[in-house]
Amino acid sequence: MSLRVAMISVHTSPGAAPGAGDVGGMNVVIRQLSRELARLGSAVEILTRRTDPEAPASIELDPGVRLRHLDAGPAEVLPKSAHEALVPEFAKALGALPAYDLVHAHHWYSGVAAQAAAAAWGAPLVQSLHSIAAAPHTPLSAGERPESPGRLAAEEALASQADALHAVSAAERDIIVDRLGASRGRVTVIPPGVDTRQFHPGRAARPGADYLLMAARLEPLKGADLAIETLARIDPALVGELIISGGATSGFDDYVAGLHQLVADRGVAERVRFVGARDRDELARLMAGARLFLNPSHSETYGLTVLEASASGVPVVAAAAGGLVEAVRHGETGLVLHHRDPQLWADAVTGLLRDPAEARRVAEGGLVHARRHTWALMAERTLAAYRGLLQRS
Repeated sequence: MSLRVAMISVHTSPGAAPGAGDVGGMNVVIRQLSRELARLGSAVEILTRRTDPEAPASIELDPGVRLRHLDAGPAEVLPKSAHEALVPEFAKALGALPAYDLVHAHHWYSGVAAQAAAAAWGAPLVQSLHSIAAAPHTPLSAGERPESPGRLAAEEALASQADALHAVSAAERDIIVDRLGASRGRVTVIPPGVDTRQFHPGRAARPGADYLLMAARLEPLKGADLAIETLARIDPALVGELIISGGATSGFDDYVAGLHQLVADRGVAERVRFVGARDRDELARLMAGARLFLNPSHSETYGLTVLEASASGVPVVAAAAGGLVEAVRHGETGLVLHHRDPQLWADAVTGLLRDPAEARRVAEGGLVHARRHTWALMAERTLAAYRGLLQRS
């Protein structure tokens, strides 16, 4: 059965390069999943908000995958938080399109925007949240951004009203069930994949390079400050520098300025390089050349970058945050740290740097782990879930 699937991504375009603004792992998941679903015979259209007045109404991203730009608000890049006010306008534009067989909404803005159109088309609505609002009373100093006013209520409504929910990790599923009140049987866990043709040990641009790597958008949630504090406590004789790949998230320019000030304050200006957002090929080369990969995030539903680092043959040191404890197998593919003390992070990193045999062992374990995760497998599981849902509808 060939399906016509609408992938909804209101606030960020899967056609854009990850690593800057609000373009991150969700974009990679949508793009890769859509490509593989098309290879399985589905016709996929990705629907996103127009941010460039010169962008065409639609373009083919990959064979069988079309990206459509819908008009909602000004045709310019806006902070993520500004999109809540644009949801009704996006929903109206969506409702004017021909019917799809199934609608898969990504992030809560998309779910709210898609509800009326999906109902009018008689199409099941599948919801992927990708991130979930902070629990009440969570301090923003722990890395969470202020929530949009309607987010908590909207996510709770989607948890009960969407026909099905897809989670990328058991940790995300548990939050959807425990915090948002979804019944466990309506949430399917389908982990993301990694492109091992793009991310593999042979991609290093500079063999023998001497650096730690962090790759993430620059915002408090991602914890780049902890990576800098960690490097500042590591003997320069063990590793030369820390490379931070990623651009500022919309609205967080002050945080980036603070990171540069932290680098100066800790006296590591010669050892920390901010290289900005990199395209996927450039990131793959950076990954493959790194001594270790760091993910000090406060919160991750999964953590695609750690899987990409493992596929690149690089040991990972990550925070025990959400799905990172599933993406990284502690002691097998890297280390998962249950604290945020920079000295303890530095001790963990130093231990791997001083023990090349142990570093090679976990790198080899990471390769095995990553090769079990493919985008094709994610698409097969997703398509099976779609078909089951359609049969029940």
